[in-house]
Amino acid sequence: MEWLIVLALIVAVVAGVFWAKKQFRQEIERAKRIRRANKNR
Repeated sequence: MEWLIVLALIVAVVAGVFWAKKQFRQEIERAKRIRRANKNR
């Protein structure tokens, strides 16, 4: 039974990471562009 809980937690974490990447991709890309622009100055 314990391993079932552990497995569910792992699946939840992986799903959360994928969801966050999908949700915040635009924000991450914008931050990278801003950082690059500041570095070139």
